[in-house]
Amino acid sequence: MTQTKPDRWMATAAAGAVVIALCYGFGRYAYGPFVPRFSETFGLTPVGVGVLGGLSTAGYGLGLLLAPRTSARSARDTVLLAAVSATLGLALMALAPHVTVFGTGIVVAGAGAGLVSPGVAQLVGETVAAHTRARAQTWANTGTGLGLAASAFTPLLALGWPVIWSAFAALGVAVTVAAWRLLPRSPGVPAASGPVRGVVPLVANSVLIGVTSAPYWTFSSSRLAGTGLSPVAATWCWATIGVAGLLGGLAGPAAERAGLRPVNLVTWTFAAAGIALLAVPDPGVPVALLSSALFGSTYMALTGLCILWAARLVPERPARGITWSFAGLGVGQTVASPLAGTLAAGVGSAAVFGLTALVALTAWSQLHPRLAPP
Repeated sequence: MTQTKPDRWMATAAAGAVVIALCYGFGRYAYGPFVPRFSETFGLTPVGVGVLGGLSTAGYGLGLLLAPRTSARSARDTVLLAAVSATLGLALMALAPHVTVFGTGIVVAGAGAGLVSPGVAQLVGETVAAHTRARAQTWANTGTGLGLAASAFTPLLALGWPVIWSAFAALGVAVTVAAWRLLPRSPGVPAASGPVRGVVPLVANSVLIGVTSAPYWTFSSSRLAGTGLSPVAATWCWATIGVAGLLGGLAGPAAERAGLRPVNLVTWTFAAAGIALLAVPDPGVPVALLSSALFGSTYMALTGLCILWAARLVPERPARGITWSFAGLGVGQTVASPLAGTLAAGVGSAAVFGLTALVALTAWSQLHPRLAPP
C-alpha cells in the first residue's frame, strides 16, 4: 500500500474535503434552503418536496452501488467522477425548463455524493499513514459542513435560483480541476467479494442516521419560516449547521481515546436534543441556532464515526464497508423524506420533529453487545 509522507495527511484530507463540500454541501443539501423557491417555480406540495428529496437519495444510492468497483480500480478517479457528476447535476437543475429535468439533475448530483465518500475514504486508506488515518478520515468528512457554510447565504442573493445554481455548477468545474491537480495517486486494490462480518449493526446505525436526518435536511427551513423566523434568520441557522459541522472532525480523536461506542452514544443524545428543539412551538432565533449547531456537529460526527466503524470492519477495503454504511443511510433518508412530508401535511412539522427526536434515542440499543461498534 502506497502511503504519503506523515505530514501530508492534512493536504489529502483537505483536498478530499473540498470535493465532499461540492458533492454534499452544494450538490445534495443546498436543496433545503431553496425549497420555498422551488415550490413556487414548480408548484410543489409538501409531498412533492419530499419526493424530490427522495430522488436525491435515489441518485445517492446509485452512486454507492458503483463506488466499491470504481474505488477498487482507482480511488482517485472515483473522487474525480463524483465531482463531475455533482457538477453536471447542478447544471441540469440550473437549466431545467420543467420539474422532470430538475428531478433528473437532482438524481445526477446525488450520485456524486454517493461516489465521493467511499472514494475519499479509500484514497485516505491507501495513501495516508496508519497513525494519522483516523484524523484524516473524519476531517475529510467535515467537507459537508464546509459546503453548507459556503452556500448558506446564497438564498439571500437578489438573483433567481437558476442563476445561483449556474454559479454552483461553475464552482464545480473549478473544484474538479483543482482535485485533478491535487489528489494523490495510488495503485488500486482488487475488489473484495463475500459478506462483511459485523456489518449489520453498522447498517442499522446508518439507517437510523438517515431516518432522523432526512426531516431536518428537507423541512427545517420550512419549519423555521412557519414559526415566523425571517429568511435572514433561517439562513444564519443553515450556516450554523455548516460551521458547527466542522467540529465533527473531533469525533475521530475522541473515538481513539474513549472508544467508538461511548462517543457514538453521547453524540446520538445530543443529536436527539438538537432535533427536538424544532418541535418547540415558538423556538425563536436563539433556540433555532442552538438546534442548528447541535444538528450540524452531531450529523458530521455520526457520519465520521460510521467511516471509522466501517474501516475497522474492512481495513484494506474501507470503501466497501463505507458503501454498506452509507447505503443504509441512503435507505433511511429515501424512506423518511417523503414520509416526513406526508406526516407534516397531516399533523404538522413540529410533531414530525418531536417524533424524530424520540426515534433518535433508540440508538441507545447499542448498549447491547450485538448492536455495538467493534
